[in-house]
Amino acid sequence: MKKIAVLTSGGDSPGMNACIRAIVRTAQYHNLAAVGIRRGYQGLIENDIIELDARMVGGIISKGGTVLGTARSKDFMTVDGRKKAYENLKKHGIDAIVACGGDGTFTGATVFMKEYIDIAIVGTPSTIDNDLYGTDYTIGYDTALNTAMEAIDKIRDTADAHNRLFFVEVMGRDAGFIALRSGIATGAEAILVPEIRTVKEELIEDLKKSYELKNGSCIVVMAEGDDAGHAYQLVEMVRGKIPYEDIRVVVLGHIQRGGSPSCFDRVLASRLGIAAVEALVKGKKGIMLGQNGLKITEVPFEKAIKHHQELSPYLVAMMEVLTV
Repeated sequence: MKKIAVLTSGGDSPGMNACIRAIVRTAQYHNLAAVGIRRGYQGLIENDIIELDARMVGGIISKGGTVLGTARSKDFMTVDGRKKAYENLKKHGIDAIVACGGDGTFTGATVFMKEYIDIAIVGTPSTIDNDLYGTDYTIGYDTALNTAMEAIDKIRDTADAHNRLFFVEVMGRDAGFIALRSGIATGAEAILVPEIRTVKEELIEDLKKSYELKNGSCIVVMAEGDDAGHAYQLVEMVRGKIPYEDIRVVVLGHIQRGGSPSCFDRVLASRLGIAAVEALVKGKKGIMLGQNGLKITEVPFEKAIKHHQELSPYLVAMMEVLTV
């Protein structure tokens, strides 16, 4: 193996740049050339590949987003698209890829390696949702979580000032990790997550109870993928059935994806970037590098894709005790 490529694919997450930096510098440590593939698999198909060295990745560890850009590629889902991607890899003399992303990224890598067995791909879990199986934390989750927490704290200030009920919608189409932890951390009166069915009648009763306890303000933190619907739908459902007259909605949206990564995410991304290159050096492929406790784990792509991390039962129990 002489040359390693790195790409970022799917949704961006804070810490991707720290991971890119670690991959490039670890490659050079092992006397390997490093290149960056811009815009994920789509850039690979379009031959959008640039040389990288230690100097070029200096100063990016604190930056949010990804300096390589990212995209979701429909072309890579086709046989012809993957063939073009393979031809470009061979043209540049690339032997292996570190793919930073999530389910879709690893699914694409799995299909590609079955068709072109001479290319080795390993992955680092890079998604704010924290839903990938085989790692306690994904790159970007901690930063997104703290962004949500800080925003909700500020919303609480204005909610207290006006005795308002706020529905705060955070990211999490299929997973409630951000909603659960940020809701507990900010003292939310109710937390709604996709993994637990929302009983609308119970929510209404909880909001009535909160009003009767004279809490002043009330915060409902909900994941965007909650089964009861999005925040505006829930507001219409509870309006007129609870004592709160002043009800507001805040959708945090993509603010959670941006910003300088936290210390935790920078260290995690750096550690997983190093581990990814070292796995390739040892001849491994088709695995996601994760972290369980203090140990680096290696999870086959098929397993990481098939399973999803579940909400901590301890945090769910905490939520039931602490809300309202």
